[in-house]
Amino acid sequence: MPSTETFRIPTRSRHVPTARHYVRKALADWGITDDLADRAILSANELVTNAVTHCLVSHARVRVTLVLCGRELVLEVSDPDRDRLPRLRDPGPDEEGGRGLALVEALADTWGHRQGPYTKTVWARFTLAPEVVAGVPDRA
Repeated sequence: MPSTETFRIPTRSRHVPTARHYVRKALADWGITDDLADRAILSANELVTNAVTHCLVSHARVRVTLVLCGRELVLEVSDPDRDRLPRLRDPGPDEEGGRGLALVEALADTWGHRQGPYTKTVWARFTLAPEVVAGVPDRA
């Protein structure tokens, strides 16, 4: 049976560290504290930053969901600005932003997005190494 942790934060940049904290805590509670945790936390940072930066819906909240199922960890970041879909960019060397999705692409095994009736979700999937799976407490 999969384990799931979900939390919401306001669409304000000052709440991005809160999202990192919650992701770090959920992973630690599941016994994931290695390189995978670092990659997932950094990916969460980038996806949440994108959501709070680009969401144009007033007073919105960003939903962050972590799902641990077997050898797979899925990170999902959803916001109610369903029509502003993410895209990889090739920023110039002097641009300050535009590298977040490239980082997620490098850190995750795969990533993508989907539109719901009222939201968009950007997700990243990570495969747990066998030694990590062996150290994760039984989630049944």
